[in-house]
Amino acid sequence: MKESNLWKNVKKHTPNITWTRVESWASFGFPDLVGYTETNGFFTVELKLINARKVKLSPHQYAFHLKHPTNTWILCYQQNAGGPRAPKPFELILVPGACALKLATSAPAACGLALATWSELETSLLEKT
Repeated sequence: MKESNLWKNVKKHTPNITWTRVESWASFGFPDLVGYTETNGFFTVELKLINARKVKLSPHQYAFHLKHPTNTWILCYQQNAGGPRAPKPFELILVPGACALKLATSAPAACGLALATWSELETSLLEKT
């Protein structure tokens, strides 16, 4: 999966959130998405495809989340290779931006909320923002 496909899934499964996708060249470290709802206001989401249980954030991304620890999120997606030991076809984990530094040394599941289905994403974002 490419990040553009991850974005399409986020948009598809969060119909009650108005999204703006931000180009990365506009400001180094700024998250990929800005979400908005009338009741919750604005929040950001950084999209990350992960391999081998590791999340790679740039120094600018760490700095952004350290400076803005509230209402910021890192959405981690890992496609499982399949096979008899892979219980799920994918893993989706929503990590609070305040935990960005912890991602440098820990697996995303140790830092955030594992979502069982795509439909849980919108509910989780709106309850926690």
